[in-house]
Amino acid sequence: MRRAMNTYTIGRLAKAAGVGVETVRYYERRGLIPQPPRAGGSGWRSYSDEHLKILRFIRRSQRLGFSLDEIGDLLELREEQGRACHEVLATVQLKRREISDKIRDLRALQGALDGLARRCEQQETPMSCPILEALEEGNELIDEGGSGNEH
Repeated sequence: MRRAMNTYTIGRLAKAAGVGVETVRYYERRGLIPQPPRAGGSGWRSYSDEHLKILRFIRRSQRLGFSLDEIGDLLELREEQGRACHEVLATVQLKRREISDKIRDLRALQGALDGLARRCEQQETPMSCPILEALEEGNELIDEGGSGNEH
């Protein structure tokens, strides 16, 4: 038994996917979702369940840290079922490495901020702020802490 296909206006589609109307339009301009056909003589665009599936795919992928360019690649692989799994796995492994690198950089930043905070907490006279001085003059905590932008 075939299930009837739902059709959506852009507003209903956006609401069902949990995004804004402008987001749907933006994804269309980027080529992430196909342009829908115009309905009958009304000129309204008529979105399908497939559009909703793609929007939900995009949102889930974003939550996992994928960029829109990467999501575009994943959507292309989604259409090529025969070779998709191996390439998707490679994409996921690359994203995991990027996230691990980012976590390492964030931990270094956290350590630098902890060091600055300790300096401030240990200061006995409130004449000057060691944090502001370190930011103004630079010091090993900041220079070694990394900015996360070296890559």
